[in-house]
Amino acid sequence: MELLDLKKQGINIKEQIPLSRYTFTKTGGEAEYLAFPKSTDEVEKLVKVTRENKIPLTIIGNASNLIIRDGGIDGLVIILTDLKEIKVKDNKVTADAGAKIVDTAFTAAHHGLSGMEFAAGIPGSIGGGVFMNAGAYGGEMQEVVESVNVLTRAGEFKTYSNKEMEFSYRHSLVQDNGDIVLSATFSLTPGDRLEILDHMHYLNALRRYKQPLEYPSCGSVFKRPTGHFVGPMIIKAGLQGKQVGGAQDSTKHAGFIVNKGGATATDYLNLIHLIQKVIKEKYDIYLHTEVRIIGKEK
Repeated sequence: MELLDLKKQGINIKEQIPLSRYTFTKTGGEAEYLAFPKSTDEVEKLVKVTRENKIPLTIIGNASNLIIRDGGIDGLVIILTDLKEIKVKDNKVTADAGAKIVDTAFTAAHHGLSGMEFAAGIPGSIGGGVFMNAGAYGGEMQEVVESVNVLTRAGEFKTYSNKEMEFSYRHSLVQDNGDIVLSATFSLTPGDRLEILDHMHYLNALRRYKQPLEYPSCGSVFKRPTGHFVGPMIIKAGLQGKQVGGAQDSTKHAGFIVNKGGATATDYLNLIHLIQKVIKEKYDIYLHTEVRIIGKEK
């Protein structure tokens, strides 16, 4: 069976689509094939066809903490945002991979469940959040994830416990083994609904005040080095406001790179490399990227 046979069966598959339409940076080259599965069954079929036909396979969530190079991506790209169901039972919330982290956190809050307040403003998907152990304001996914359902590249369904996910700072097992997150279950604590919501609204107000949300960006670009903060180092190195093409180190939050207009992924990457070079020279610290960088050079 070929990919286009699945398209005839009703699976939403497009050809030669600019991924800049979907990334939060508004940059990125074309996907050779792009699919939007609406069920786990459709994901399974797509994975099987790519495996049998040796087609490269790339999985994307909400594309919020992602840079796709200007040469695009060969093979099939699957965007999971149509898998977005969120269920609540007792003190547990189960969310599909494509559900937004924000929506999941607020669903929990409206049911009087505490634990996901930190995630109130994280713009990614559940799949992406689990993949990178997303965190903010002192909280991380690993603190609330009970289990994760995945589909392996070999076509096997598995469930991992929190411990089996091998969470660490901005890392999880699925980064290493390539398994596809289908859903995650979060174990939360009953609390006062209004207090939970108030705290989430406070964190979102803080985020709006501190972060350059008025421009396209991929969020926080660099991982925090042990014992240091990225923003102050960039400021002291004289790099805040530095611009390469349409990409600028934000004048509002030095840890963000924003698209000031017409930026390419290459602009982003050149600015990232410049910041890494200067910080290494000045502080002897190499800034590892938190943002995921994929795709081909143009």
